[in-house]
Amino acid sequence: MGVRKSNKLTQAALLKQILKRCSSIGKKHWYDEVDGLPLDVPKGHFPVYVGVNRTRYIIPISYLTYPEFQRLLRWSEEEFGFNHEMGLTIPCEEEVFQSLTSMLQ
Repeated sequence: MGVRKSNKLTQAALLKQILKRCSSIGKKHWYDEVDGLPLDVPKGHFPVYVGVNRTRYIIPISYLTYPEFQRLLRWSEEEFGFNHEMGLTIPCEEEVFQSLTSMLQ
């Protein structure tokens, strides 16, 4: 049971790092200067960039709880890490991402 709890703590730390990174990306003119969040992203959502063209998608934070989405995040961390300027980038084809998100809704 101790191993499982440790694993949950690791996942919680990973999700917290992802959300922190998403809220501090870019700080460009389309970001609110007070809280640093994108102006076009509704509360409870965050942007990700997907595919070769880095198409931007706005997705609910609740997706972070799904194991399928967590696998994409781990893949993203392995591929890009979390210390880059592009934002949270998911390294998969757009069609695959769209298929996955449609199943999660």
